[in-house]
Amino acid sequence: MGDVRMATLAARSLSEQMAIGLRRLGKPVAVITCWDGERRWAKTATAVTELSLDPPALLICIDRQAGLYRPITGGANFCVNILHADQLAISEQCGGAARGEGRFREGRWDSAACGTPYLRGCEASFVCEYQTHMDHGNGAIIIGAVTEVQIGTGEVDPLIYVDGHYAHPATDF
Repeated sequence: MGDVRMATLAARSLSEQMAIGLRRLGKPVAVITCWDGERRWAKTATAVTELSLDPPALLICIDRQAGLYRPITGGANFCVNILHADQLAISEQCGGAARGEGRFREGRWDSAACGTPYLRGCEASFVCEYQTHMDHGNGAIIIGAVTEVQIGTGEVDPLIYVDGHYAHPATDF
């Protein structure tokens, strides 16, 4: 059985093989938000990581076709909101089920001092000042200096995305 699966996988392009392999990597679900002075933007993402604790900085990766690509790479501050397991509806809305301001219908949204929207009640929110970005292929790597952190007060129970579906450690692992 393993040989058949390997042969089937080998017949696929390297990009397809990579996508299949990455499905096995469980990641916390985040919603990246920004405000460009005229409107709010939001997009579900899993490509988020800490870059540095001193100075505090995050690295995010977004598709260059995403609506918030232009405002963020144009210098807008942004926020990384790590979702709690009970915030699945927010992930789905910001992942494409809703457009524009409709992505802010679910949840309790507030604004940081700089105007960037952040989500109250999530695991954590990191408001970032845009520093730089690098385009690569269909994506972009964006670095932000963390200027403000909001930490959730409830039980740590992040929403996780793995193998094409949502999970959370408190019940699934």
